[in-house]
Amino acid sequence: MMNRIQAILAASLLLSVAACGAGSPPNASPATTALQGQTFVGIDWKAVDAALGRTGAMQPGDNYRFNMPRSDLRVTSQGVQIRPSFALGSWLAFKQSGENEAVAMGDLVLTEEELNRVLARLQEGGVGQTAVHKHLLEMVPAIWWAHVHAQGNPVEIARAVREALALTGTPAEISGGAAAPAELALDTAQISRVLGYPGRNNGGVYNVSVPRVETIRSHGIEVPPSMGLTTVFNFQPTGNGHAAINGDFVMTAGEVDRVIATLRQNDIEIVELHHHLTDEEPRLLFMHFWANDDALKLARGLRAALDQTNVQRPATR
Repeated sequence: MMNRIQAILAASLLLSVAACGAGSPPNASPATTALQGQTFVGIDWKAVDAALGRTGAMQPGDNYRFNMPRSDLRVTSQGVQIRPSFALGSWLAFKQSGENEAVAMGDLVLTEEELNRVLARLQEGGVGQTAVHKHLLEMVPAIWWAHVHAQGNPVEIARAVREALALTGTPAEISGGAAAPAELALDTAQISRVLGYPGRNNGGVYNVSVPRVETIRSHGIEVPPSMGLTTVFNFQPTGNGHAAINGDFVMTAGEVDRVIATLRQNDIEIVELHHHLTDEEPRLLFMHFWANDDALKLARGLRAALDQTNVQRPATR
């Protein structure tokens, strides 16, 4: 009898291993998901894709994100032609918060002509705003960034955002994969060494993201860094080893003045200081900056300011 029971258990174990090893297709919804000690049926992300008319991807921290670059816009800031991946990227991310429920956060890049009609349509669809501001100086044309938030059925939220985007020139998703990124005429290895963090070529822009140490909670969920809570540095080459820089410092209140003072000491201009969320813990402030100068000089200034914040430290400087 014991041998028979052992044989049955062994067979069951082999079946379980085989099922786990089979894996699941990309972006497939899990059968269940665990949240705060409770187990819920996983969200059908393909249905969310269909509602938004785009294809998202799961990110670290279990949030499902859509990137929607405004490649239709031709924007200059202080005479620099801005690449979409530098500062013109709309995005929307979802994280499951309950049974068929998700928290959605994002940032929409809008012209002045689009701004208020988009906000009105979002409000009609139950999607709120947590911030409306600018990321760049001396823009032609004027552009606004609207941070959005909603909680509820993710398909309904996606449908509301899609209807709002239809009032803009945001391009439809391009099928067939993204084009190869433009070459970076910058010493990115040296920039990475100065900053102490690795970066990547994102559409011809050198992008570096640095997460904070704290766990951030908002609207009943733990908000992962990939939902817009990392300090971000973007370097866009402007010739002869120079770069325009823009991005976002994520700070607690006690860090703000130190960061501003350090940036100004390094000839980096301040663009905006504001909140992106409404009930996060700990309370965070976000600050956009700008400069166009020698890329390594700017990297040293950014690193000095970064050292004033409570970010996850790199292995080496």
